[in-house]
Amino acid sequence: MLRDTARRFFVRECVPRQEAWNQAGRVDRESWLKAGREGLLCVTIPTEYGGGGGDFGHAAVICEEMHGAGLSGVGFGLHSDIVAPYVVRLGTEEQKRKWLPGICAGETILAVAITEPGGGSDVKACRTTAVRDGDEWVINGSKTFISNGMSADMVMVVCKTDPAAGARGVSLIMVETSREGFRRGRKLEKVGQPAADTAELFFDNVRVPATNLLGEENKGFGYLMEELAQERLLIAVYAATALERLLGITVEYVKERKAFGGTVWDFQNSKFKLADIKAQSVALRTLVDYYIGENMRRRLTVQEAAIAKLHASETLWKAIDDMVQLHGGYGYMLEYPIARAFTDYRVSRIAGGTNEVQRELIARQL
Repeated sequence: MLRDTARRFFVRECVPRQEAWNQAGRVDRESWLKAGREGLLCVTIPTEYGGGGGDFGHAAVICEEMHGAGLSGVGFGLHSDIVAPYVVRLGTEEQKRKWLPGICAGETILAVAITEPGGGSDVKACRTTAVRDGDEWVINGSKTFISNGMSADMVMVVCKTDPAAGARGVSLIMVETSREGFRRGRKLEKVGQPAADTAELFFDNVRVPATNLLGEENKGFGYLMEELAQERLLIAVYAATALERLLGITVEYVKERKAFGGTVWDFQNSKFKLADIKAQSVALRTLVDYYIGENMRRRLTVQEAAIAKLHASETLWKAIDDMVQLHGGYGYMLEYPIARAFTDYRVSRIAGGTNEVQRELIARQL
């Protein structure tokens, strides 16, 4: 039932708005509110806080239907399945009752601010500081590549609360974007996903209540490492779905495209390439479904999440490159889905920690 609801919503409400979102550089707020009313935000959040009361399987279904519809740059998953779970897991009862109802309704849009200029995937090297001053934290620093950055009403900011302690001096602090001293920089112009409002964020003596600390002080690095596994699995989930969709589009195209007295499908090269991609797609789906089950059983390890993300994003990217080639010149035209996918999904090898980081995580357990 959830899959049917999600599919209808994304096809009816979102696909017709995609081009407008691309032009505007963000998803309009009314669409966030509609998604909240349909129960498609924060599906894993307990019902007593306004969520759906579901599990990761429900979140995976929504992710699959969003990417199955070919949507691009929609930040619902980041909001619902990456940031909101931190509040559920680490938040006090007061924090959860104060923040989560608006989050689940789409009234309060979330972002997470980890990456800094020059910092990349090295979380423990963050330089944004939070200094305790009485009953407040005073935050200074800057973040970049922040998804939902232009729209966010609340940002989970990764800060150094003990700069001399390295990874043991990192904390997570929730910052309302209405706070004095908070400033958004430019909306970043990316290769793909024009509807994703990716931004720079600046913190200039931003004061927030001490009660905005999420979890325990100086425990943030550990919290991030535990939750990043699910983010990496979500990348694998959407990669598997995108590969299935794009394979279907490409098969249909090559069977219709005329060339040299026949169709592109008639060439053995086309059949063999697509047969390889089909085999890779089935293998990827099998791996992803297995790891979804492991995550729902709370057994997914850091190494397994890294394997899922690495394998899925590398498989998807190589397959997209081959499918662009099968489209010929039209594969380079943005009105064709395969060209848009070429720009949209390249970031999957970078987001959630670069694939080089995933290889390092995997190698540590060898």
